[in-house]
Amino acid sequence: QVQLVESGGGLVQPGGSLRLSCAASGSIFSINAMAWYRQAPGKDRELVAAITGGGSPNYVDSVKGRFTISMDNAKNTVYLQMNDLEPEDTAVYYCKADLIDSGNWYLQTYWGQGTQVTVSS
Repeated sequence: QVQLVESGGGLVQPGGSLRLSCAASGSIFSINAMAWYRQAPGKDRELVAAITGGGSPNYVDSVKGRFTISMDNAKNTVYLQMNDLEPEDTAVYYCKADLIDSGNWYLQTYWGQGTQVTVSS
């Protein structure tokens, strides 16, 4: 079994910064990719940023230049540095991992429990 534990959410003023972390643990053989999604009230969950095990990042247009995704392969941890936050960034942020589970050797997708980010003055 694999667990994803997120941390780093909170309340921040517009223009402020937050750093989210997501640590994967358990029966992990290798991680193919990790990503951050977000879901605002009344809206669908959307992809914010993703990164492969080789370190290639991708971002949704609305966060380009403000957010940075990175991964520490040794710690099986992905980070999302969020700068110049806007009220529109308010959402629950979810971590996702696509990995080979050493319990069954299948490529599987796991999700974290979510962490709230609120941008408000």
